[in-house]
This record gives sequence, structure tokens and C-alpha cells, in this order.
Amino acid sequence: MLRLLLGLILLYMVLRAVSRLLRGIATGLDAPHQIKQPPAMPLVRDPVCGTFVVPANAPSFGTGTQMRFFCSENCRRIYQAKSAG
Repeated sequence: MLRLLLGLILLYMVLRAVSRLLRGIATGLDAPHQIKQPPAMPLVRDPVCGTFVVPANAPSFGTGTQMRFFCSENCRRIYQAKSAG
């Protein structure tokens, strides 16, 4: 009786493992169709060195439509010196 009970438990666990394996394979096959691209980030070009930067994270100079964004504080200082003189 004990052998029968242990055999049934083992059979249940094996069938459950195979079922999970097959579900995982099916999910993996469908995954490439479900991949979504992240939203595009707007980039602007640094007027001094030409590097593209994300405006939200970049040092800036100016106001309104004259706003310029830079890759570093050094590029911003160079631009300020050129525009002042």
C-alpha cells in the first residue's frame, strides 16, 4: 500500500514537472512577439562638441527657444565664453 502511494506521488510530481516544462517552452516561443520597445527619448545636440544628450539630464544655458543643452559643464563654459565675447 505504501509503495502504491509513493508511486502515485512520484507520478504526480513527474507529470507536473513535464507540464511546467512544456508551458515554459510555449511561453518562450511566444515571447519574441510580445517584446515592446521602450519609448524613444528626445535627444539634442551639444553645440560645442556635437554629442547627443538627453535634455532632462544635461546642463543647459539660455531660455525659451534659445535654450542650449550640453554634455558637460566644460562644454557649457566654452559656449558661454564664446557667446559673451
